[in-house]
Amino acid sequence: MNKYLQLFRIGNCLMGAVGIILGMLIAVGSDITDYLTQLLLGCLTVIFFIIGGNTLNDYLDRDLDKFAHPERPLPSGKIKPQVALNISISTFIIACAISVFLGSIPFIITIVAAAVMIAYELKTKKLGLIGNLSIAWLTSALFFLGGAITGHIEVTIPMGAMAFLATLGREIVKDVQDMAADFNRTTLPKQIGKRNASLLSSIIFVVAVILSFEPYLTGRFGLAYLVAVFFADAIFIYSAVILHQNPERGQKFAKYGMFVALIAFLLGGLL
Repeated sequence: MNKYLQLFRIGNCLMGAVGIILGMLIAVGSDITDYLTQLLLGCLTVIFFIIGGNTLNDYLDRDLDKFAHPERPLPSGKIKPQVALNISISTFIIACAISVFLGSIPFIITIVAAAVMIAYELKTKKLGLIGNLSIAWLTSALFFLGGAITGHIEVTIPMGAMAFLATLGREIVKDVQDMAADFNRTTLPKQIGKRNASLLSSIIFVVAVILSFEPYLTGRFGLAYLVAVFFADAIFIYSAVILHQNPERGQKFAKYGMFVALIAFLLGGLL
């Protein structure tokens, strides 16, 4: 693979582009064809943003990656650190610049996301709960951005909120699972204990389930959404129960629940 495509993690970039498309589909359904220019600019914004984040991550972790991922472009010497840093700065600026043409709210979302991402890579990923909150917000921001681009952010707020809660719960469960290996991070399970952290994750998943009924109760989405979201809710509830005995299984099923919830919101937006 080309060294720059490897540095950018182009697969993640394409997944981000798919995410913004899904966010816009949830917001306007089949009317997305009326927003093709905004769709292109939104995809470019997300792609450049992800390149900036991935490159910054590799730049900051280049010494650790000499042992953990020696095949990556920086530790292998294929790309110089200063070049990677310049790419990261440039692509964050490009992402923010493109978002200007999408409107004030998309621009604000992009700027805040960039600040959160940079803070995460520099500091907050070692601070446990703050890092968890950062990742959760960055996940939800994708849906908020998709809605804001179309001028219908209110449609994507429930999905964004569910994504935030589900990601937050899953991140905490992952920290419970990795307690023994996290010697250099002040994670929430280390601060409040494994049992309390697991309980908090369960509560967060249940709140996400309760929130999932809002689009149907307000009449925004119909029966197809309700039927599909029941399956997602069942998976989240299962995750909330099983994670106390098996954190790895719990966080894995939470990921499945997020995928099914996304399908439910797509059905709600399209039908």
